[in-house]
Amino acid sequence: MSKTMTRAAIAEAFQLWRAANPEPKTELEYANGFQLLVAVVLSAQATDKSVNLATRTLFKAAPDPAAMAALGEEQIADYIKTIGLYRNKAKNVAQLSWMLLEKHQGEVPKDRAALEALPGVGRKTANVVLNTLFREPVMAVDTHIFRVANRMGLAPGKDVVEVEKALLRRVPKEYLLDAHHWLILHGRYVCKARKPDCGVCIVRDLCGFPDKTV
Repeated sequence: MSKTMTRAAIAEAFQLWRAANPEPKTELEYANGFQLLVAVVLSAQATDKSVNLATRTLFKAAPDPAAMAALGEEQIADYIKTIGLYRNKAKNVAQLSWMLLEKHQGEVPKDRAALEALPGVGRKTANVVLNTLFREPVMAVDTHIFRVANRMGLAPGKDVVEVEKALLRRVPKEYLLDAHHWLILHGRYVCKARKPDCGVCIVRDLCGFPDKTV
């Protein structure tokens, strides 16, 4: 079982991540808030790389809610059929585009409840949009962040909401705005699911994981 990191160790870890990557960004490609929202909805149980490959052509055909709604569910599905669960996602994207037009004048709402009322948008997706688009210090916990928080002893928790709340308590306020991106990138490229790359990890000496690899 991992040892829980001290607040001093957590602060030092984020200081190192920020020094290595001062302006972390999502790897999803988008040109406006609507495209970010759609990309995040499509990224559920899919890689950012696969989403980007599909949305490069989708967003050329439908760059905004009006164009996406006009495209319709069947044509959206044709553009995103290389992504897992594409039929259900196409239905959600078509419906959320109509809802944005009908209820929000075609704009992505800055309100959590309004975001979560959109088809295909859950707590994690809402948090990604609030953080990335509106720069709110919220924490979107995906599988990478859930794993990293527990494995490192950074913010242990039994489920994603528990980990989210623990991270909001334990991450120093000065790092909260970009913490989501640093943790995702760390989980994606260093603290990997099957076997962490502890040998190249810049926060290795601060981490509470007892079974470090070489």
